[in-house]
Amino acid sequence: MTSMMSTAGSSSSPASATRRSPVFRRLRTLPASSLIAAGSLAGALAGGAYGALTPPAYSATAYVVAVPTEKYDPQTALGFAQAYGRVATQLAVLGDAQVKAGVPVKTLRDSVRAATSPDAPMVAVTATAARADLAVDMANAVTGALTLHANQSKDATHVELRQFSRAVKPTEPSSASPALTGLVGASAGGLLGGLALLVRPRRTTADGTRPAVVPAPATAADAHGQP
Repeated sequence: MTSMMSTAGSSSSPASATRRSPVFRRLRTLPASSLIAAGSLAGALAGGAYGALTPPAYSATAYVVAVPTEKYDPQTALGFAQAYGRVATQLAVLGDAQVKAGVPVKTLRDSVRAATSPDAPMVAVTATAARADLAVDMANAVTGALTLHANQSKDATHVELRQFSRAVKPTEPSSASPALTGLVGASAGGLLGGLALLVRPRRTTADGTRPAVVPAPATAADAHGQP
C-alpha cells in the first residue's frame, strides 16, 4: 500500500512541478497582446539583421530571339526558342561563356537562369552576382555563346538566333532590403506569438483545477419565463 502511494505521488510530481514552475506561471499571467507583440518585435529584429548582414545581389537580363528563315513559319522558331532556353545553361554553352564572363563554369551554373515565353520566340538569360557589372558580363557572355552555338546549325534548323537586347547595368540590388526582411520577420514572429498563445497553459486555482465560468445574469423576462 505504501509503495502504491509512493508510486502515485511520483507520477503526479511532474504535473505538480509544471504547475509550480515560474515560467509557466508567467506564461499564464501574461496578457495575450504581449506575446504577439514580443514575437513581432523579435522577428522584426532578426529579419532586419539578416537583411543588413546579407550582401546585396544584382541581376541583369539579356534577350535573344529566334528568327525563322524564309522557308519556315514563326511557329517553328517558337519551338526552337524553347529548346534554346533549355540549352542555355548546359555545360557546352557555359564552357564557352566563362572566358568572356571572367568566372568559372560553376559560378555560371549557380548564377545564370534562362526563361522562355510560350507566346514569343525569345529567350531571357538572367545572371545574378554580388557586383552589378559582373552580372551584366555573365548575362551577355551566356547569350553570346548561346547565339554562336545555335547559328552553327542554322542551315539545318532554318532558324537563326539573334541578339535582341543586351544586359544593362542594374542601378539597384535585386535582393530584399533590410526593411522588407524586417517586415517579413515581424509577420512570422507575430504568427509564432499567436501560436504560443494557443498552446500556453490556462490559469488554474490553487488546487490545480480550472476556475469555473460564471454565467451571465439572466434578464427579468427570462427569469419569469416570458417570451
